[in-house]
Amino acid sequence: MNSNYPYDPAAVINGAVGSEDDFCMGYLNPGASGNGYISTLKLSVGMVRVENLDEVTEGIVSYDRCEANDAYIGQINMLTASSFCGLNGAVWGYDLASADNLRGNLLYNQPLPDGSSIPVYNVYPLLDATQRLFGTEAYRRFNPLPGAHVICANKDITKKGPVWVWSAIALSILDDRTSGANLFIEDANTCPADMNYEEVTGFLDGTLRKITNSVVLCGADQGVRYKETFAGYRLLYVPENHVGCALTCAPYVTLARRSIPPGRQPSDLMYMSIDQWEKALGLSPLPEIPRHQQGFLGPEGTDPARGVSKPE
Repeated sequence: MNSNYPYDPAAVINGAVGSEDDFCMGYLNPGASGNGYISTLKLSVGMVRVENLDEVTEGIVSYDRCEANDAYIGQINMLTASSFCGLNGAVWGYDLASADNLRGNLLYNQPLPDGSSIPVYNVYPLLDATQRLFGTEAYRRFNPLPGAHVICANKDITKKGPVWVWSAIALSILDDRTSGANLFIEDANTCPADMNYEEVTGFLDGTLRKITNSVVLCGADQGVRYKETFAGYRLLYVPENHVGCALTCAPYVTLARRSIPPGRQPSDLMYMSIDQWEKALGLSPLPEIPRHQQGFLGPEGTDPARGVSKPE
């Protein structure tokens, strides 16, 4: 690695403020304070009833509902990119405005080829941090400017019910941030409708281990080592006469100017928790999002009470 380009998170964050006062902007949009960007994480599920729609518009509406559900990124022009947060990037909820209880739910330890392992934590705190930055559809904060072009690492699946739809994500953080880039892995697919909740979550627990194993292989290919991973999934049962969509997404943004507390530098957010950031801006707590948008994923893991379970 070029030792003349050390990772400098303060410089990255100071160079990652966009052109708008009240909206985040997509990375590479004009008018930013520098060359930095902020990576955010979003997992979403949504569905639409098949009524006065055709196959194409069913997919459009269900996808748009995913964008609007939980952390609000509705009405953007999403541009697909690969899946890294590198020397000119920082992660919201991790590097700045640190998430609540970030490592509070250890899922498992991922084995490495040398016999050691790295911890895999529930990604929920990072999803929650993004939701608290962008707000929700009903309570918007600093969401990306409607109509903005926003680069995102993303994958999605759209399928007509009855079916289960799911999306998953993993973010792995480098042991040495100067050695390369943090890695996102995104996945999305379906499970047959005749599987029950326990069977689907069992399948997805296994899928999550395959995703984090792929992280190890990608790291070996690039000659880098990760120190920890944050991973999780969301799922939704889609009944007959509905179309469901599951989206995994990592928008690369620059921050709204007013998201920086008065009298502070952007890099000061490195030393603030998400709670402290909200208090510094006088933001009221966000109401809990509707259960049908939660997709079973909670701060302690999956729980059928947190989402719409399969009808009996």
